[in-house]
Amino acid sequence: MDLGFYLLQLLTGLAYASTLFLLSVGLSLIFGAMGIVNFAHGSFYMLGAYLLYAFTRGQAEGFWGGLLLVLAAGVVVGALVERVLIRPIYPRPEEYQILLTYALLLILEDLVRFFFGAGYRSFPLPPAFATPVFLLGTPFPSYYLFLLGLAGVAAFLLWLFLYRTRLGTWIRAATQDREMLEALGVNVPALYTLVFGGGIALAALGGAALLPLQAATPGMAVDAVINAFMVVVIGGLGNVWGALLGAVLIGLLQAFGILLAPEMAMVFPFALMALVLLLRPWGLLGRPPAVRT
Repeated sequence: MDLGFYLLQLLTGLAYASTLFLLSVGLSLIFGAMGIVNFAHGSFYMLGAYLLYAFTRGQAEGFWGGLLLVLAAGVVVGALVERVLIRPIYPRPEEYQILLTYALLLILEDLVRFFFGAGYRSFPLPPAFATPVFLLGTPFPSYYLFLLGLAGVAAFLLWLFLYRTRLGTWIRAATQDREMLEALGVNVPALYTLVFGGGIALAALGGAALLPLQAATPGMAVDAVINAFMVVVIGGLGNVWGALLGAVLIGLLQAFGILLAPEMAMVFPFALMALVLLLRPWGLLGRPPAVRT
């Protein structure tokens, strides 16, 4: 048995899970805190990849500055979308949210096709990660280590923010009782803008971080939002560690599923989601809904 080969598959799955976590944790926070069913979330993941390409003109030397610009652009774009498009439909039924965000997904896809074309946009590995790392005699891209570190740092910083700061406490309180939070004098609309902008920025960062490993296409938005909702369902709504666990499980299922049963590899994540919905519908690390008496 070639242990090096299986280690490579493991790291490949974890590297993909890292970008999937950045995508899904933003969706989990937006859905948990605001109750917004954001079907356009995958579009911002796609947009992050294209923005990195545009900011750097496809040159690997500008990778680090490009990532920071993508993160900043995600915050600005997310805040504008929340303020102009999302806020007016808060009091309306969820059907309006679904229609609006799905329309936004289609619009962003067409805008990307208009400015970048329908072809693939690839990006070389940054110079700092051009040399592979050898484990058990098997080479694998050192960029995988960066993705793993990025996801780990993001998860830890988000946990600190949500559970060790007053602003994070307000965000968690907004998921339970918005009216009481407003009665205490908290500016909930501004808080929602912050949550939405931060969630979109994380999705854009995830798409940009994936670009050196996978070429960007306009169609990647639909796949991204499907995977993001699977992670949220599996891990648990509004839970940072649940999003991380769900992303890791899906990444590993896809990495090893293609070895076990290539023709069934795409089915495994959906089967896991169905199993979780049957046995623990609030997610593996989520909390069951409170029973009102």
